[in-house]
Amino acid sequence: MTALLEVEDLRVAYGKIEAVKGISFSVEAGQVVTLIGTNGAGKTTTLRTLSGLLKPAGGRIVFDGKPLDNIPAHKIVALGLAHSPEGRHIFPRLSIAENLQLGAFLRSDKAGIAQDIERAYELFPILRERSKQAAGTLSGGEQQMLAMGRALMSRPKLLMLDEPSMGLSPIMMQKIMSTITELRTQGTTILLVEQNAQAALSLADRGHVMEVGKVVLSGSGQELLHDESVRKAYLGED
Repeated sequence: MTALLEVEDLRVAYGKIEAVKGISFSVEAGQVVTLIGTNGAGKTTTLRTLSGLLKPAGGRIVFDGKPLDNIPAHKIVALGLAHSPEGRHIFPRLSIAENLQLGAFLRSDKAGIAQDIERAYELFPILRERSKQAAGTLSGGEQQMLAMGRALMSRPKLLMLDEPSMGLSPIMMQKIMSTITELRTQGTTILLVEQNAQAALSLADRGHVMEVGKVVLSGSGQELLHDESVRKAYLGED
């Protein structure tokens, strides 16, 4: 079976500094795959390259059977690859409803857009309650919900989530992780970058551990959860 996303020997550099050093992994349709690692491991750089925001120095990215070489970011979104970035990057002065509508900027099917806004409100009821409110007035967790809802508005085949639990309270983090689990049961394919390794590996089908730009360990989520080196390095266990 051909993977929905195939990354082969991907290299990304900032000037002379190579941030991603020849990594390879794949994501099958319907899977949750996670990249874990410390700050500076190259996780965010990988997602930014997959979404067309950075140009690779080498390697190959194939999404849904199509090479992504030299394809601009907005056309990558149109192909079905959506990115909810680290730091959320919502539009703070626009309302919640307007932020969601901007997630569908490539679409013209008004009925479908309305249906997907309703889906976002079902996933995140607080967004419905505050739909006319300026997005900048939301809490960090609510802004994360909005960023995820906005990314879903393009009806992605693959949703990339970068640090969705960063800076959130334990309760809000649990809500975000529960939503990721719910999206998975609905058939959404997810590539998750997350510093909370315990939470990420608990819900992932497969995981890849990154260190200084390289994938140093791969396995199922459960295998990595119980790997002694992962437990010591990322789960805070002796």
